[in-house]
Amino acid sequence: MSKTELVHAIVDVLEEKKGEDILLLDLKGVAEFCDYFVICNGTSDRMLDALADDLVRQIRKSHQVKGHQEGLARDGWLLVDYGNVIVHLFSPDQRDYYALEELWEGGKALVHIQ
Repeated sequence: MSKTELVHAIVDVLEEKKGEDILLLDLKGVAEFCDYFVICNGTSDRMLDALADDLVRQIRKSHQVKGHQEGLARDGWLLVDYGNVIVHLFSPDQRDYYALEELWEGGKALVHIQ
């Protein structure tokens, strides 16, 4: 399985689970610690937990890759680390506050589902 297949599978899971404003950023050559960010909004704590839980479960099942989850939904930011792919699940307010898209503006947007 390639990294490209993994990132597209991640985006598909988030889209199926009704994640909002999904952005896939290619950070190769921009960041040394990973190749891709996937950034997604959830409208509530419950939704953020559901997105993270379903993502970890489905990617483990379909691609035999274990994600490492950090953060708490009540804080508005969950992270699922797949090594070269890092998934950020935000509440809309926290996404605006941290503005990762602006911080990593040197990255190339490969997919943006609004």
